[in-house]
Amino acid sequence: MRVSVIGGSTPTEREAETAAELGHVLAESGHTVVCGGLGGVMAAACRGAVEAGGHTIGILPSDDPADANPYVDEPIATGLGHARNALVVMNGDAVVAVDGGGGTLSELGYASIYDRPTAGLGTHDADHVTAVESPENAVRYVENAAGVDGN
Repeated sequence: MRVSVIGGSTPTEREAETAAELGHVLAESGHTVVCGGLGGVMAAACRGAVEAGGHTIGILPSDDPADANPYVDEPIATGLGHARNALVVMNGDAVVAVDGGGGTLSELGYASIYDRPTAGLGTHDADHVTAVESPENAVRYVENAAGVDGN
């Protein structure tokens, strides 16, 4: 399945490590990482996925595919700015949030609107976000909630 990984553009070192581990676990479980394609949590999750042999999709705010972080396999240039946040969520079967600010909060709103199972690792507290303690727990949660078996 495709899992949208959302989060802050300026994470702490620990948050970036968590995002990279999340990407790694997703790839090992056979899932594709969908993200906003830029830096921070997005780049860390993509790096972890690619290093584990996984596939990544970056839905960019700009109209230039070259703006994608170096770990994005498929850059999708939109020219939509923050409005692309809806597309990031809509192109995943589930969502995992790591950290995050206002952009992440908007994506969590879209996750609620589009009824995507959502796990949170140190992110905003919202009724539809299930807080989890580790990347492994996040992946198991979204797999179960989406009715998908992991590897």
